[in-house]
Amino acid sequence: MKPLFMWAGGKSKMMKHYVPFMNFGKVDTYSEPFFGGGAMLIKVMRDHAPRKVYINDINADIMNIYSAIKSSPNLFIGEMDGYSSVYLPLSKEDRKKYFYDLRTTHAFEYEKYDSVPRAALLYFLMKTAFNGIWQINKNTNNRFGTPSGLLNQRDAVYDRDNVLAWSHMLNSTDTILTSTDWSNVPISDFTFMDPPYRDSFADYNESFPDAELLKLMKVVEDHKGVWLCNRDCGDGFFDGMKATVHRFPVTYTAGRRKRTEDGYEAKKAMEILAYN
Repeated sequence: MKPLFMWAGGKSKMMKHYVPFMNFGKVDTYSEPFFGGGAMLIKVMRDHAPRKVYINDINADIMNIYSAIKSSPNLFIGEMDGYSSVYLPLSKEDRKKYFYDLRTTHAFEYEKYDSVPRAALLYFLMKTAFNGIWQINKNTNNRFGTPSGLLNQRDAVYDRDNVLAWSHMLNSTDTILTSTDWSNVPISDFTFMDPPYRDSFADYNESFPDAELLKLMKVVEDHKGVWLCNRDCGDGFFDGMKATVHRFPVTYTAGRRKRTEDGYEAKKAMEILAYN
């Protein structure tokens, strides 16, 4: 099982760094206020099988995808198969036109869709768009505006079995799906916080100022079992935390890249994991 989509800042590659510091006993409840791609939930469900799960993201369109897969997986898959059957036989040029036509429909005619078809339309766009980047544009009605990706899929646009696995996981426990401010999400036995990174391209067009991050840091300091990850910009922002802070070197392969004489190279950075 894997995340449903690529997500800039997703935690799949960072898990090997986190695991040595995440030794828990029983986890009865789990919460994640900044859900995104959900890599941590997969691990928590596999290792701890919590009785109750709270997953939240301020991006209501993303949460609608999870809600659709939880409540109506067969309808969601049927919609995805319909898009795929049109898309896969097309030439790359025609695929590009199909993508941008659907993106315009999603931007300006989304209200004519019920929640599950609207979720499937966005999911198809995300699976054929550029590399896990979430972008909204004025010319797409301030809705999903990421450009098309390589459009080189051969046999499938999405993994049907993985969608069904997610539906099973979301229904295997008491899962509460919300799209609200992080402060409304309960603190649990294990709470994982992955807010938009400081000074990063991957802010998903949502403002998350340092003042809000300071509030999160205080929650970490005051509660055992709360974990926070973010980017260390080298300005000492996290140095004063009354909590344990680990740093890990990473390489960003999406978004901003460093310009060199030989072209552009992936950008190196430092990420932190903080906990009480």
